[in-house]
Amino acid sequence: MQICFSGNRKRIVFAATLLGMTLVNVWSASLAARAADWPSFRGPTLSGLAAEAKAPTRWADDQNIRWKVELPRPGNGSPIVVGDQVYVTSAEDAEGKGRSLYCFDAASGAKKWVRTVTAARKFATHDTNPYCGTTPVATADRVVVWHASAGLHCYDRDGKVLWSRDLGEFEHMWGYGTSPILHAGRVILHSGPGKRVFVGAYELETGKTIWETDEPLEGDADRNKAGKYHGSWTTPVIVRVGGDEQLVLAMPTRVVAYRPADGKTLWWCEGTSHSRGDLAYSSPLIAGDVLFVTGGFNGAAFAVRLGGSGNVTETHRLWRKENNPQSIGSGVVVGEYVYRPNAGPGTIECLEPATGKVRWTQRAGVAYWASLVQVGDLLYGIDQDAATVVFRANPDKFEQVAVNKLTGNCNATPAVSGARLFVRTEKSLVCIGE
Repeated sequence: MQICFSGNRKRIVFAATLLGMTLVNVWSASLAARAADWPSFRGPTLSGLAAEAKAPTRWADDQNIRWKVELPRPGNGSPIVVGDQVYVTSAEDAEGKGRSLYCFDAASGAKKWVRTVTAARKFATHDTNPYCGTTPVATADRVVVWHASAGLHCYDRDGKVLWSRDLGEFEHMWGYGTSPILHAGRVILHSGPGKRVFVGAYELETGKTIWETDEPLEGDADRNKAGKYHGSWTTPVIVRVGGDEQLVLAMPTRVVAYRPADGKTLWWCEGTSHSRGDLAYSSPLIAGDVLFVTGGFNGAAFAVRLGGSGNVTETHRLWRKENNPQSIGSGVVVGEYVYRPNAGPGTIECLEPATGKVRWTQRAGVAYWASLVQVGDLLYGIDQDAATVVFRANPDKFEQVAVNKLTGNCNATPAVSGARLFVRTEKSLVCIGE
């Protein structure tokens, strides 16, 4: 299901172009993270790429575990790490009325503080998506968490409440799971799914609304006009197109690009809707000037050439293929290739985003709900049995390095910081370090 930051140092990273193309992934200076931080869902660049050169490749319950702390309830929200603090969400009760943000010491696992808000009532969700399925986002001195119907909240690093926003009720039979990102001093949030779905920007300092742009949807919160499932649980990404930044997001029926300054819709491409429903879980991936998307519920995969305006379906969509493996966790782009984890079956694929050609498919575990993480030339994929396969980014073949099992189950994406991995299982937060 389940993003660029301010920090003490600015990093400027140039993404490799695809076939000589000049459009690149971007994370602006205002979103740049300190080298050891993993400050948001899918890391400092919203792409799964770690700033670290290496991370552990071998561990087990009794090997290379720095610390382990229990969490009150299962959850799909991923941990983040900023400086010496780790943040993660958890519900406090089975009905999800108490929704919390926990802060732990990154070195020892000691609990520093917990802040809990209360939902007005029990809201619907699915057993596979417990409450608090969102990932927080943080700078060196602030952390923001979205608790859906229980509000958007900002704390300082000591847990002091800085501001809170009630953005309305968001209810879907499968629950919520989108995560806020930070960009240019603003919190950007894809709300929903629910009766109202919108993308909004809010001042990081005050929580004041800067803009909100609604996504037009037909049907009710759970189903489209034809009675099929619909909803989007994806987190947006920031890209640079022709010198300008764009906010790109997969919605239930289409991919949409917005202007970050005012929320104006710049372009859209139809494609995520299919015969079984209108669903999107994994985030868009950017390879040069090609945007790659996989819809949910065995939906369509397609690619869009960036740079258009208005409806670009006919002019910029490069290809579209239906009946793909279930896609929940997001993939990564390494060079010219996409590596995609699949929730059903439990495979990992290497694809050419410009053409859709699958270079290889490997059964590497059970279902993958977590997103892939890249550390150097190694990729990490953790499946629902909390088994992490480590493999090389090799477009010619699947090249396994290790498989490491922890007790329990896992739907959350690992964080990488200080040559350590931080893994959230159904019951615990675990710090792994050699």
